[in-house]
Amino acid sequence: MKIRVRFAPSPTGPLHIGGARSALFNYLWARKNKGTFIVRSEDTDLERSSRESEHNILEALRWLNIQWDEGIEVGGENGPYRQTDRLELYKEYTERLITSGHAYYCYCSEEELEHERETLLAKGETPRYMGKCRQLTPEQRAALELDGRKPVVRFRVPEGQAIHISDQVRGDVVFESDGIGDYVIVKSDGIPTYNFAVVVDDITMSMTHVIRGEEHLSNTPRQVLIYQALGTPVPEFAHISLILNTEGGKMSKRDGDTAVIDYQKKGYLPEAIVNFIALLGWSPSGEEEFYTLDELAEAFSLDRVSKSPAVFDRYKLDYINTHYIKKSSPERLVELALPHLEELGIRPDEKRSDKQQQWLIGFIKAISEKISYMAEVKDYIHYFHGNVPLEPEGEALEVLKGEQVPRVLELFMEKVQSSEQLSGETVKVLLKQMTKELKLGGKFVYMPVRVALTGQMHGPELYDIIPLLGLENVLERIRVTKVRYLG
Repeated sequence: MKIRVRFAPSPTGPLHIGGARSALFNYLWARKNKGTFIVRSEDTDLERSSRESEHNILEALRWLNIQWDEGIEVGGENGPYRQTDRLELYKEYTERLITSGHAYYCYCSEEELEHERETLLAKGETPRYMGKCRQLTPEQRAALELDGRKPVVRFRVPEGQAIHISDQVRGDVVFESDGIGDYVIVKSDGIPTYNFAVVVDDITMSMTHVIRGEEHLSNTPRQVLIYQALGTPVPEFAHISLILNTEGGKMSKRDGDTAVIDYQKKGYLPEAIVNFIALLGWSPSGEEEFYTLDELAEAFSLDRVSKSPAVFDRYKLDYINTHYIKKSSPERLVELALPHLEELGIRPDEKRSDKQQQWLIGFIKAISEKISYMAEVKDYIHYFHGNVPLEPEGEALEVLKGEQVPRVLELFMEKVQSSEQLSGETVKVLLKQMTKELKLGGKFVYMPVRVALTGQMHGPELYDIIPLLGLENVLERIRVTKVRYLG
């Protein structure tokens, strides 16, 4: 049997972390088993679905390097791959279920359904449809249609049946059919509901496995009943755990970024996001933490997917992303940093000169050990760019009050002006020369220079800062500091 799996998002917004993990697990299972990974669009929510959201979801998958073999924008033998393009197919399967007696037309009004719901609740029972329209005669149907009622189509749920679901993550899960009630499979406007359309799609696209979020587990008995009614094999199910925040609640916007594009915009690396979400609910057999996509595909297995909820730990994500930043070339990191520098008005020429490129590479090399994601370059640019330092406060301001500070800054200005070039090595040498000539400990030399140039006591190394600032900016920053704080 050739493995066939799918990711079928509703294009009503961006690709969220949970959806990205479902897509990744399906992709890995297909690659592990030399199977086929399909991406299709469940766009029957006509009010909320949009092609723009669909495009954004596909672009997010491509950014993560989760490539699909068949589906939207790729094509294949089982299309079309949007549900709104498959309505004739759903009609065909609806007729099959009605003809076989597994489905029927229901004319109940919203008021009637609400009354039935309230009655069941008052009795302490689970609200469900009780089958009022199950046995309508053709004459009764005709009369209701003359009255202007537009029917839905309901699935006739068998009574007294235990529905067993063999789940590769959760084991044998049992639902009782009597607690379900006859459910709608086609709405009055002719649009199929999720539980019906997804089954028809999975049948006609020959899905062998359905790997999806735990929130879909309650839908599964309804879907299994449709498979059985149509006389088709039921795929293997694997319902993966919820992703929770660090407080144990379901992830939401209140917890910060939940969409993949949010992390892309902040300058996280796609391989880090993939590595991180792979470990949300799946544990490898060894102790290794860092995996390429190919390594994940080789290591992945459903039997190591946990039933327990996964916790989205932003610190773990930053830790993983830091690892990939250190592994990346400065040239790649420059390109990822540029959008964030442009937010601050720092825009290299359209045709970047060699000098500009070398400056950017030097900047990235100076801070790459200090950042967790590329948007953080904005927190460091002030060290290296511009001719005015930040205003020192607290302890930093006290540093400038030292009696040796005027001598240190004067000698520093002399040294940098007499240097043929300001490289990291020459800066190291001139700072050491200053400690000897002034007969002062390093702290009494380096710290005033640092505060005068940056306004802060901590940050990147001076031998990185000074060459990137350049002579003019260095001298102007020292001059500004002297005027402001030394009189």
